[in-house]
Amino acid sequence: MQEHSLVHPSAPIPVVGPGIGESIRVPLGETGLETFPLMLGAAEFGWNVDLETSHAILDRYVEFGGNAIHTADGFSGGRSEHIIGQWLHSRGHRERTLLSVRIGSHADNPGLGSVNLVRAVEGSLTRLGAERIDVLHLDATLDQQTNLEDTLATVEWLRDAGKISAVGAFGFAPERLVEARILAAAGYPRIEVLDEPYNLIRRQTFEGDLRLVAGAQSLAVTPSHALEHGFLSGRHRSKALMSQGVRGEQLRGHLNRRGIRILRALDQVATEISAPVAAVSIAWLLAQRTIAAPIVNTFATQHVEELMQGAGITLSRTQIADLTRAGN
Repeated sequence: MQEHSLVHPSAPIPVVGPGIGESIRVPLGETGLETFPLMLGAAEFGWNVDLETSHAILDRYVEFGGNAIHTADGFSGGRSEHIIGQWLHSRGHRERTLLSVRIGSHADNPGLGSVNLVRAVEGSLTRLGAERIDVLHLDATLDQQTNLEDTLATVEWLRDAGKISAVGAFGFAPERLVEARILAAAGYPRIEVLDEPYNLIRRQTFEGDLRLVAGAQSLAVTPSHALEHGFLSGRHRSKALMSQGVRGEQLRGHLNRRGIRILRALDQVATEISAPVAAVSIAWLLAQRTIAAPIVNTFATQHVEELMQGAGITLSRTQIADLTRAGN
């Protein structure tokens, strides 16, 4: 008599050796680019994570089949880009890596004005040691005033010069995305990727007009803060043990009735499918329409494996509904 497998049918992909996820790629919207369904965020590189550990995290991510790295010119004043550039050069991985870079928050070249935009891109390319940025995210958080037509005209020049391949947006209001699409119909570069903070805890901003516009425009959404500064990994459950400073305050702010309810729902699903809580959080995001690849930051190499498992989990409709309801 044949024994039945004890592995749940929606259990994560097994991590049995290097490159297990190299064949797992999804289209990044209509850019023509393909990404592993989880982007490695580099916000901590050069800030809370030193160069050696950053390179070890990048190595581990690639070993498991990842290919997409997300950074910004404002992360650690450009040190994040410099660390990634050193890694790309030392490993020879540039051509197999999708580089996603957010521009507009560096102190030397803030905003989206034409001059600063060109200087910011050149600065990022220099720090990265690269000739091209695959996805250039326009960061509007510090600049809501610059004429969008001027910005996109500059982006067109950057694209024609071979310095960027595709265009994304960060901090754009729904109406500004609509304006950008109208300009695209007139021949300007089209915004094809949207980076918007979104997760089980942080839902209100995206789950409204922004998601409707993203869907209508076929934007690939790569939500940042996928684990809400680590809260949705399930590791931070005691206010007394949380660190001081801004990060600690952010985490403590989630340890309320709603946050605890969400963690309990994640625990339940994680137990059902024998997966880490962090992987379940990522799987919930990937089950949402328009989501292409969440952006996840990590502090340690040992966390990479459980994060990568999130790309191989298929949650049931009931599990998705239970998690969604816990955050309502």
